[in-house]
Amino acid sequence: MAAAQARQRGGNADEVSVTAEHGVRLEVDGEIATITLDRPEKRNAQTFATWSALARIGESLPEQVRVVVVKGEGPSFSAGIDLRMFTPEGVPGQGSFSSAATSVDATFEQRISQAQAGFLWLRRPEIVSIAAVQGYAIGAGFQLALSCDLRIVADDVSFCMKEPALGLVPDLTGTKPLVELVGLAKAIDICLTARTVHADEAMRIGLAEQVVARGDLDQAVRDKVAELLAVNRDAAIATKRLLQGAQGRSLEEQCAAERIEQAARIKALFA
Repeated sequence: MAAAQARQRGGNADEVSVTAEHGVRLEVDGEIATITLDRPEKRNAQTFATWSALARIGESLPEQVRVVVVKGEGPSFSAGIDLRMFTPEGVPGQGSFSSAATSVDATFEQRISQAQAGFLWLRRPEIVSIAAVQGYAIGAGFQLALSCDLRIVADDVSFCMKEPALGLVPDLTGTKPLVELVGLAKAIDICLTARTVHADEAMRIGLAEQVVARGDLDQAVRDKVAELLAVNRDAAIATKRLLQGAQGRSLEEQCAAERIEQAARIKALFA
């Protein structure tokens, strides 16, 4: 199937990897990797299999990839957790929250950790990740968008942290970036009311870097990718490391980190 899709796109078979049973599609084109949540009939709802597939992509991402685009097929980015996980029957072959509740705490925490791995790698300094978000980005979908470095959104986007309304907490790495982006008070408001954040507010409070018309989303992402790839790769990696560490350092510590990174860059360029 992967080979057939690659031929349809005019590429090589190893450029396209499809895990249809997990609803995730990966396409690699040189320095660009595109991850597509591909369950449009379910509004790209996520399951344990989805998170496992995302983690495996992170583990095997080709070294040449510099930019990762995460998107959803169809009208929505992701409507969150597959509702079958809340039923006793669960998702075939994956169980349910009911079955997980009977396991020992350490076992279930390990399963959550494995799910989180599918989100954490998108923050690695050697790549820049972009969430191209349209329609619903609910719960796990919101957190997947938050796991990316940048969010370019369509004007029909609807962000919502639904977990507290369902008796759960957001556990897919979304709480820290949400607080860092919008502040503690606004994060509390968004999460504990489970209200919807639309495009204009998302742009105003820092959840989105760019808002475009729905039909312009793909082109806006392509333009941003081109801008990112125009920058020296090693300088981009070093700069992202500096920016990621800035909040946890004092000014003096950040200055020292800048000196170390710059010394390495000067040596690489001119020694």
